[in-house]
Amino acid sequence: MIIIGAILLIIGLVAGIGILWTIGIILLAIGVLLWVLGAVGHAVGGRRHYW
Repeated sequence: MIIIGAILLIIGLVAGIGILWTIGIILLAIGVLLWVLGAVGHAVGGRRHYW
């Protein structure tokens, strides 16, 4: 999710498409949040770690 968010962010920024840029930021933020929650040991979606 982090990689997809970064790709969409870059494509949206280069192409000047605002919606891709916005979706990229949202996906990037959600991916980082899930990664941090999984890293500190909180169960994410019933799992102890998140890939």
